[in-house]
Parts: sequence; C-alpha cells; structure tokens
Amino acid sequence: MIFDRVLDGLGTAIVDGSLPPGHRDSIDGFVSRTGSSRSIVREAVRVLVGLGLLSAGRRVGLRVLPASEWDVLDPRVVGWRLAGPAREATLAELRALRRAVEPAAARAAAGRAPDASQRASQEALLAAADRLAAATGPDDAATFLQADREVHRLVLELSGNALYGRLHRVVARALDERAGIRPAVHDVGLHARLARAVVDGDPDGAGAAMTEIIDRTGA
Repeated sequence: MIFDRVLDGLGTAIVDGSLPPGHRDSIDGFVSRTGSSRSIVREAVRVLVGLGLLSAGRRVGLRVLPASEWDVLDPRVVGWRLAGPAREATLAELRALRRAVEPAAARAAAGRAPDASQRASQEALLAAADRLAAATGPDDAATFLQADREVHRLVLELSGNALYGRLHRVVARALDERAGIRPAVHDVGLHARLARAVVDGDPDGAGAAMTEIIDRTGA
C-alpha cells in the first residue's frame, strides 16, 4: 500500500537519522520528499506524531523528536530500529526486555489455578507447541514462526498480567528476526517443556524453560 510505503519511509528516515532530531519540516515538504499525496502524508504524519517521532504545531510545523520520545515498544518503531544502524543495540534491548518479563510471565502462568477460559488457553498452548514441533522441515519456516509466536503470546496471556499480555506484539516482532534460522532440536524441546510446565502447574520449570529459550536466541 502507498500509505505503508510513505509511513515506513518517513519512520525509517527519522530512526536512522536521515531526518535528525530537531529537523523542521512541513506537510508540503514531506509530500515533495515522498512523492505522495497530501492526504496520505497527513495520515502518515498523524501516526508518527502518535508514535512520538514527530511533533506538530500550527505555527512551528513538524519537528523531528529525539529517541527519548519514541514509543519504542510499538512494533513499527521496533522494526525501523532493527532496519537501521542501531540494529544490534535494539536486539540486545529486546533480549533484555524478554528476559525480564517472559520468565516471570511463564512462572505466573504456571502458578494460576485455571478457570474454564484459561484451560482452553492451556489446550491452545499445547496445540501450538505441537505445531511448532511438527514444523521443523526446510519448507515449514512460516508455520514454525506462526506457532512460535502463538506459544509466546499464550504464555504472556496466561500470566494474568495485562501489562505482560500487551507485550506480545513486541515479542512477536523479536521472533520475526529469527524467521530465517532453522530451529535446533533442543529449542523445539524447550518449547514443549515450557508448554507442559505451564499446564502442569510447575512455575520453576516454566520459568527455567523460558529463560533458556531467550538466552539461546543470543547464542
């Protein structure tokens, strides 16, 4: 879509420093830069303002904001940072965030007494782990990634912590970066252990499995 191209182009330019902090511009300037229509540029600017990459004022026009203002937990901002010069730092930050949150979420998920809806989510977790284990062939990358994202989303959801649950999109974006890496047998087994520990009510086992999963992404 043209809108996505314009948004990604402007977001990438801000994040990689082509449009540095403090740079002032206008809708007409961005129309010229992107070659797109004013309506599409206005909508892209609205999104970028919401993400903290731009500020907009009637008299001052558009101003690029520093990284301290960005919504760095938004998957779009994560993607732009991963595509830019801060890629390695962003990957390290994602691992640190995941290591701080996901093992705690796994322990919480395993420690809850499930009601009917949680039992349904537990069954979905086991099913996702089974799909992940079955999708290890050379042509199964998309299926594996989808199952991997589902496992991590369900663990965050089962934790019962709404803030943990909201991080599933960031975790999914981090997992996307490993889409081209063929999974090791040990990693597949870790996901099965994780799911089983959550369902069996084993907080220590769930936390340990999740910690090892995350640590191995940096290996």
